[in-house]
Amino acid sequence: MEHNKILVVDDDAKLRELLTRYLNQQGYIVETLPDAKDLERKLARNRPDLIVLDVMMPGEDGLAVVRQLRAQGETIPVIMLTARGEDIDRILGLEMGADDYLPKPFNPRELTARIQSVLRRHHATPALGARHDGDEEIPFGEFILKLGQRELYHNEQIIPLTSAEFAVLSVLVSHPRRPLTREQLMEMALGKGNGESLDRSIDVHISRLRKALESNDTQLRYIQTVWGYGYVFVPDGTPRD
Repeated sequence: MEHNKILVVDDDAKLRELLTRYLNQQGYIVETLPDAKDLERKLARNRPDLIVLDVMMPGEDGLAVVRQLRAQGETIPVIMLTARGEDIDRILGLEMGADDYLPKPFNPRELTARIQSVLRRHHATPALGARHDGDEEIPFGEFILKLGQRELYHNEQIIPLTSAEFAVLSVLVSHPRRPLTREQLMEMALGKGNGESLDRSIDVHISRLRKALESNDTQLRYIQTVWGYGYVFVPDGTPRD
């Protein structure tokens, strides 16, 4: 059995020790860093399967780190740890490209559940509720969504997506012209139930996907808002009536 490697980046030594011990017990291989100074070197030498990244750290903060990773085309999953009640940090984290977040203080069991969910999205076939051939490709406009490879191509160039963004896009393109509520997208793509259905995270993922799919010189809108309801994927990008 292959054990997933988790990298915890947090300046709290006690928390690093706690998470190392707990996640080891859950079968994960854990390494830690007190800040992001040596993160790039760590990724090059011993690449983890997922990063648990604190927002508030000395030196470069977590938001800047995840923004830099995504700007470099790095798609490694990231779960951000945010101060309790700081909604702006959570939303900014998602906007920068984090896959999920967890407010402090938290129960280690909750973090384990989040890790399992993100890794499942990152590795598994997307679009719950839809059947796909492992090598199925869905073309639209100048794009091709390769479900088996979990990659989005634009004119033969890969467009980096986080696991959450890929999952949301996969659900949308698998249900063309069918309006989906935020709650449906949360459940089908991210596996999150009604308790989190009003979370703004789905809107952030949609916003990032739109930036990836649309350029300033086109009026095409592949992901369109259905006011008072949710979102709909339109394969040809033309406005809906």
